[in-house]
This record gives sequence, C-alpha cells and structure tokens, in this order.
Amino acid sequence: MIGRLNHVAIAVPDLQAAAARYRDTLGATVRDPQDEPDHGVTVVFIELPNTKIELLYPLGEDSPILGFLDKNPAGGIHHMCFEVDDILSARDQMKAGGARVLGDGEPRIGAHGKPVLFLHPKDFDGCLIELEQV
Repeated sequence: MIGRLNHVAIAVPDLQAAAARYRDTLGATVRDPQDEPDHGVTVVFIELPNTKIELLYPLGEDSPILGFLDKNPAGGIHHMCFEVDDILSARDQMKAGGARVLGDGEPRIGAHGKPVLFLHPKDFDGCLIELEQV
C-alpha cells in the first residue's frame, strides 16, 4: 500500500542554524523556508538523491510543533512521510486495519501542494506517520 519514503521531518528549535548545518557541513541542497499556516509550521526541505528531510519550525502560537519542542528542546525526528497513490483508499484501509487517522480524517493540502493525512503515533510504534498522495 505505501510507496516510497517521501521525507523524514525533524522539528528544530532554530531553523536557520539547522538549515546551515545541512548546507554548510553536509553539502546538501537546502530550499528556502516556506510558511505553511494551515499546519502551523515553517518548513525547509533538504533534498537528497533518494528522499528529502523536512525541517519543521513553529509558526504561530498554536503550532503543533511547540509542544514537541517543549518535550524535546534540542529538536528531534517528528514524523515520517510515505507516498500513496490514492489517499482516500489508503485512509480507509488504514482505518480498517485499526490505525487512527488524526484530525477529522479528511485530507488537507500539505507542503508539496498535495493531499496529506497523519496517523496516530501510538499505532506505529511511537512514530507519527504522514501519508501523501502522489
């Protein structure tokens, strides 16, 4: 059902410093910051030959990343994103298998301009899972 790994998201306390580390220390291609107000985050994508890393930084006082950074002040892996061909079919199969879809269960448009859903981390060994339709 799931396709390739699209990205691993890392919540960071300092977006500019984190982006600089990937660019200057590792020599990665680092994209410009992108505000995603519907998700309460600013993102920076690090492009790798086989996938991406998404740096997440809080945008606004209601950002879901604030709670994560309160518990993990140095930052850390926030979620993994997998590609799916049909997000509604994937959602229905996940729910039928016992996975909990976060929010109202309806896809929202993500940072790549494509429909996304999130699955409860308690259903996936403590890892928040994002599904993105390709």
